Amino acid sequence: MTSTSSAATSTSSGSSTTGGNGQKYVVAHFMVGNTYPYAQSDWANDIALAQANGIDGFALNYGSDSWQPARLSDAYAAATNYPNFKLFLSADMSSLSGSSTGDATNLANQVKQFASHPNQLKYNNGIVLSTFSGESSSFGQGSVNAGWQSVISQIGTPVTFIPAWFVDPSTFGNYPVLSGAFNWNGGWPMSNTDITFSSDQQWISGLNGKLYMAPVTPNFFTHYSPQTYNKNWIYRSDDNLYATRWEMMIQNRAQIAITEIITWNDYGESHYIGPIEGAQPNSQAWVNGYPHTAWLDMTGYYATAFKTGMYPSIPKDKIYIYARPHPKAAQACCDSVGQPANWQNTDDNFYVLVMATAAGTIILGTPPTPSSNTPTAAAASPSTAAVTAGVNKYKLALTPSNGMRATLMRGTTQVLDLWPQDYVFNPTPSVYNFNAYVNMAST
Repeated sequence: MTSTSSAATSTSSGSSTTGGNGQKYVVAHFMVGNTYPYAQSDWANDIALAQANGIDGFALNYGSDSWQPARLSDAYAAATNYPNFKLFLSADMSSLSGSSTGDATNLANQVKQFASHPNQLKYNNGIVLSTFSGESSSFGQGSVNAGWQSVISQIGTPVTFIPAWFVDPSTFGNYPVLSGAFNWNGGWPMSNTDITFSSDQQWISGLNGKLYMAPVTPNFFTHYSPQTYNKNWIYRSDDNLYATRWEMMIQNRAQIAITEIITWNDYGESHYIGPIEGAQPNSQAWVNGYPHTAWLDMTGYYATAFKTGMYPSIPKDKIYIYARPHPKAAQACCDSVGQPANWQNTDDNFYVLVMATAAGTIILGTPPTPSSNTPTAAAASPSTAAVTAGVNKYKLALTPSNGMRATLMRGTTQVLDLWPQDYVFNPTPSVYNFNAYVNMAST
């Protein structure tokens, strides 16, 4: 068994962090396109759940479907019962048109509808507006900068514009319209290495003092055929990516205005932390049976540290566990979409994070399911490591056809035992699935 490089004490409860300037927010990217069946009560449920886990607001990604503006209205209406929860629009320019002056007016009018709403997020005295893409949208003007300036001028109130544009960050100076930027692709490593802060540093440098909105995300897998969305790849999501990325946000919080979680409910790309609900974008084959809400439970600890500059105390022992459902090199017999790109950029391990109230011992194993109830049974190939008070991370190689198990001990007392009976590392999958199965246990 391998514990992570910081001797299994990556953070400890109560430790101070780097100072930061101004109010910090944690928001989650929310795909309105997956809410066709939503009523106001569904929005209220999601808002309450997000708020209970340290999330301050939703970035509402909306596209061109005729029904989506009504869902935006429902979201803002539901939020009125949660006065501290904030919303802002993220115009999905991969769906919306940005080619004409009429498109600019339509976008401005949609933003204007909620500009004075009490739940509208404001930053630096302007209402926050974001995008997904839009770096080629000129709205009938002579340049992208002029195009977006035409949108903002029609909103009629100060706007803090923080888009997710896919451009070289060294060119940000060419766009005076920007109040800041959101580094969408910075949340995952783009190769077979673990995440670093280097992409963030390039964006912070390019922004030259403007607002930096940083991404944090747990996972990425999408599996659509050329006949549908034509997206079939993974990003490396190993080594407790979500927690590790959060720790970077906290360490560098002085340079970050807002942390945006990718995502609450983007099932198609497998980085949802909310419940599986609403209307999936034909992603059921790799999403159903793969819950991620344990990552949501983890969020509150890190979100609090990001916003306050201090890790909170750990009142209860918790174990979080995740893994993919089959070996990375497995050949699926019956998958017409094919093996995803970057399939080799992952390891056949399961990953564990322990939040411990006190020191102890962790036993990790890969037992056959069903098998002996003893964590140390030889069939589970158990490995043992020390646990310190605070946050501890571990990994262990998976065994084909077996399960995964993590048991927290203090002396001879079994404190927690996490052994998901519905998980098996399947060496002969019928279809490719690089989504994560995530589970947790708590005292």
